[in-house]
Amino acid sequence: MAKAIHSMIRVLDEARSVAFYETAFGLKVVDRLPFESFTLLYLANDESTFELELTVNAGRAEPYELGDGYGHLAVSVEDLAAEHARLTEAGLAPRQIVEFAPAGAVIARFFFIADPDGYQIEVLQRGGRYL
Repeated sequence: MAKAIHSMIRVLDEARSVAFYETAFGLKVVDRLPFESFTLLYLANDESTFELELTVNAGRAEPYELGDGYGHLAVSVEDLAAEHARLTEAGLAPRQIVEFAPAGAVIARFFFIADPDGYQIEVLQRGGRYL
């Protein structure tokens, strides 16, 4: 059986990205692997063993084009409204909270927030299939 262990995204500015993910989601650098032309940073918190891998390419000056294939990362939280307020207060500009109810019954409450490189992160109210 396979176990999901991390997802990787390329970022332009290491410090800016590390600060965002720590402020937004409590992710801290748990490992840093510097190489000649790039650095890998692994971020995690106590909520999960899953890690976010940030790749910082040396000498990169232009932002990455995300293209039309990127979807989003997702995290779940205990209190969606409180997290939305906290992220707003931190100046991170989360979008509005949405109730997803395609057949009339709410199956998810969430909002999206973009990281400094434009990657979208979905923040879901914990419950149901979104634990």
